[in-house]
Amino acid sequence: MGGFWLTALTFVPLLGAFGVLMQSDEESIWRSAFVFSLIPLAISLYLFAVFDPHQASYQFVERYSWIPQFGISYHMGMDGISLFLVILTTLLISLSLLYSGGGDIETRPREFCFMMLVLETGLIGALLAIDLFLFYVFWEVMLVPMYLMIGIWGHGRKIYATFKFVLFTMLGSLLMLVAILYLVGAARAQLGHLTFDLPDLYRVPLSQAEARWLFAGFAIAFAIKVPMWPVHTWLPDAHTEAPTAGSVMLAAVMLKMGAYGFLRFAIPLFPEVAIEATPIFMALAVIGIIYGALVAMVQPDLKRIVAYSSVSHLGFVMLGIFALNPQGLDGAVYQMLNHGVSTGALFLLVGMIYVRRHTRDVSEFGGLWKTVPMFAVVFMVVMLSSIGLPGLNGFVGEFLILLGTFLKSQRAAEVAVLGVVLGALYMMWAYERVMWGPITKAVNQTIKDLSKREIAVMVPLIALMLLMGLYPRPLLSRMEPSLNLLLDRVGAAQARLDAEHTRTIAALAAPVRNLADK
Repeated sequence: MGGFWLTALTFVPLLGAFGVLMQSDEESIWRSAFVFSLIPLAISLYLFAVFDPHQASYQFVERYSWIPQFGISYHMGMDGISLFLVILTTLLISLSLLYSGGGDIETRPREFCFMMLVLETGLIGALLAIDLFLFYVFWEVMLVPMYLMIGIWGHGRKIYATFKFVLFTMLGSLLMLVAILYLVGAARAQLGHLTFDLPDLYRVPLSQAEARWLFAGFAIAFAIKVPMWPVHTWLPDAHTEAPTAGSVMLAAVMLKMGAYGFLRFAIPLFPEVAIEATPIFMALAVIGIIYGALVAMVQPDLKRIVAYSSVSHLGFVMLGIFALNPQGLDGAVYQMLNHGVSTGALFLLVGMIYVRRHTRDVSEFGGLWKTVPMFAVVFMVVMLSSIGLPGLNGFVGEFLILLGTFLKSQRAAEVAVLGVVLGALYMMWAYERVMWGPITKAVNQTIKDLSKREIAVMVPLIALMLLMGLYPRPLLSRMEPSLNLLLDRVGAAQARLDAEHTRTIAALAAPVRNLADK
């Protein structure tokens, strides 16, 4: 099934962005932006309904010649890895716009809505692009609106946070661009023509040294975006100073682009190097899990607690990816979605309390259960989802990741379990300090509970937490064929490495056998 669905899904938000610029009053700006965001959400849900769960390759493919003299094509497709990330993107853009229109954004709403819709085009395009040049264009497009959102609508040290965000991400992007161009040059030498098309680049033979350097170029770019320890330092500042909607999209979707990049490009393009690098990435992932949890535990700011929790949770995702087995990969992709839903909800809730109190300092709260009980209940559900309570979405992903990790490395799994315990500790301790105890600040007695708009924003997220926790099969069944295709490439690479290792051992043993024969 082809057609124009992926093009519509990608570019309707861009059309909406320009439509927003033509609106005059503030109410019509927010209304038109929200309506335009609902169109790609509806398309993504339709594609989920008609998606073939038994097909491993790309579906709804669109391919047109774009810049033929350079081998560049407009090649788009969706598989089980990208399907749910696209749905997550379209859903959270709509909910973020619905929330922001309630008073969170007080200045320049037209420009803000424009940036949100352009960001949606960049994110969806990067998730659907099969041509590497096209992917890189969308990869860069999504950085610009986030940079402007932090710099214009951010708080506190927003210029510092913006500069750090750009410095880290642009460094990674430049390394990836160099790797892409070298790979395309190698493809031309081997295949006889220029091509940026991913299936063609899979077939390019590379020397061991070339593959290692190219893998490093892709891996550093994606590790920065995840972000993995120790290239994570841009994240807490960007999260803390960004507006609420910016924090939601940054945590829920943009960080996943790094993990998605490993699954779509770095590992399948260079599977032998990925296998060799597995111990390094598993070690870095475990360090990130423990480090993020320990640092989150001592943060005085609610938003920074959630930001450092992302470092820890994305460590689990990377651990599952580099387990390189079905359980780990299923858990990693599922956890990417879980983190998007749970952490997106946490940032929305922190934004709601910030609008009421204009502070995120944990010490400024206490006893909120008495004054805003509905907010407290919703926060509790989201908090339990984040720490992986059985029956909610976080449990399924973490369990599969730990199972896959255990099958790969028992020691890594044992250390990673400590991250689960620490995650429950810092989240429940933060909740206890904010919601329970006596009301020590008189202003906390006057806080209003959730509005109808805020309830409307949170209900779909809580429904997803329950659905994904109780009935994960519809999601897993659509992911598994595409992930198994990736594992087939990894398995073939492992067989080549084993055969090479056997030949090496035989070559080393041959002189000894000859000597013994004499």
